[in-house]
Amino acid sequence: MTFVRTKLRLERLKPGEILKVRLRGEEPLRNVPRAARDEGHTIMGIEAQGEVHIVTIRRA
Repeated sequence: MTFVRTKLRLERLKPGEILKVRLRGEEPLRNVPRAARDEGHTIMGIEAQGEVHIVTIRRA
């Protein structure tokens, strides 16, 4: 479900724009970056902030 929400947000962006996504848990941290890459987007970074990870994605 987390990637579905992320995908909907990415679709609203123009190519090259940046989206920061806050993720909690191991499963979303594995799945969201992988699925974004599979769709052609670029993962610019993943930053840990305690139990939350911030994933920065550039829209393809």
